[in-house]
Amino acid sequence: MTARLLWAPHAWLPERGWVADVLLTPGRDGLWQSVQAGVAQPPEGATVLPGPVLPGLVNAHSHAFQRAFAGMAERREAAQDDFWGWRDRMYAVANRITPGQLQAVASQLYAELLQGGYTHVLEFHYLHHAPDGTPWPEPLAMAQALAAAAQATGIGLTLLPVLYQRAGFTQPALRPDQRRFATTPASVLAMRDGVRAWGLPGVTAGVAIHSLRAASPESITALLRGCDGGDGPIHIHIAEQTGEVSDCLAATGQRPIEWLAGHVPLDARWQLVHATHATPAEMDAVAAAGAGVAICPSTEANLGDGIIDLPGWLSRNTVISIGSDSHVARHWPHELRALETSQRLALRQRNVAAAPEQGQPATAARLFHDSLTGGAAAAGIRTWGLQAGARADLLVLDRAAPGLLGVPLSHALDGLVFAADAPAFSQVWVAGQCRVREGRHVQAGALAAAYVDAMQALAA
Repeated sequence: MTARLLWAPHAWLPERGWVADVLLTPGRDGLWQSVQAGVAQPPEGATVLPGPVLPGLVNAHSHAFQRAFAGMAERREAAQDDFWGWRDRMYAVANRITPGQLQAVASQLYAELLQGGYTHVLEFHYLHHAPDGTPWPEPLAMAQALAAAAQATGIGLTLLPVLYQRAGFTQPALRPDQRRFATTPASVLAMRDGVRAWGLPGVTAGVAIHSLRAASPESITALLRGCDGGDGPIHIHIAEQTGEVSDCLAATGQRPIEWLAGHVPLDARWQLVHATHATPAEMDAVAAAGAGVAICPSTEANLGDGIIDLPGWLSRNTVISIGSDSHVARHWPHELRALETSQRLALRQRNVAAAPEQGQPATAARLFHDSLTGGAAAAGIRTWGLQAGARADLLVLDRAAPGLLGVPLSHALDGLVFAADAPAFSQVWVAGQCRVREGRHVQAGALAAAYVDAMQALAA
């Protein structure tokens, strides 16, 4: 469904919060032509939206194929379990999935992300080759599967092909179960340029480095040389696990973020994914460079990574975004709730992210605002939200949803983040088209059937 004019009883506008009687005009290019408040009556022919409207959020970190593994590693047979054990089991899926299966899994995931309020996703893409490690006849086959899933569901997509060369700081090559991931700086740049050359609506590309343990300093330098003068995003997993920090110290004499800040010209293009274990000095360096931090609360909790120093990052005005990473959760209110409640448990305080001294007494509103602007920065998108020139994306709140029923508009974000236990969006629009109606993706049935077929094949 498309519309020439949209009218909302209330909408969340930049720097203003909730504003009444808003007329939104999407253009043929999929961008907002105008966003006008104070239009008391919807003009003739306008589509009247059935509730208050929020801008869509960017999901700053995704591994789409891991949707096929969500819920499949929640048992323990050994004396203990940790991230590294989970990773080895996850590789079993990574080493089986085909391009067709990836497209089915990603399509289901992207529909669920849309239902959960994400209208753009950044795909940290390291699953490139055939299971034996040889390139597919079409080298970009796996990237094409992700782009096809995005086009089919309507979500915006930034593909981040990943530099991945070795199994660890002291290991010169990949393990046999990592051979599908193998890339070089040249191949990563070629993939980035190949994706951009497709010219697909809503699909862009940047680059990523898997981690300091997975790429040599020389290769990182070569990759960045190929990014000189560009404005595309650069992402890296870093300081997610204490084991990674210890290994980096042993190999380099420095902590991961310390090493990165000292050897790489960090700037606003950079997103440090996780950054769970950071010292005050490391946080100072990241903030001074204008780089961002992509936090994935549900995955970090699921994997036992640890708890990020959210007050430390917020006090430095660091650019913050959120991602769903391994997709054990797929709607952003859950991520914001997990981010805040982890702080409450660790610090034995409430409303940790609120900043009344800065005029931000509402925890949910502050986290939403920061994730909104930070997500756009993570994707390299200059204009985002309900404003002219931004992509014509929006979310319509279902005021009758559990957690929102009876809640006044002034507390709607609070209810959405801290009281709603499931996605509470009745409609989701992307680039001027309605992709979710009555809480379900418009192609939910067909996508689910293909997903089930793929899951059965993977489990066979």
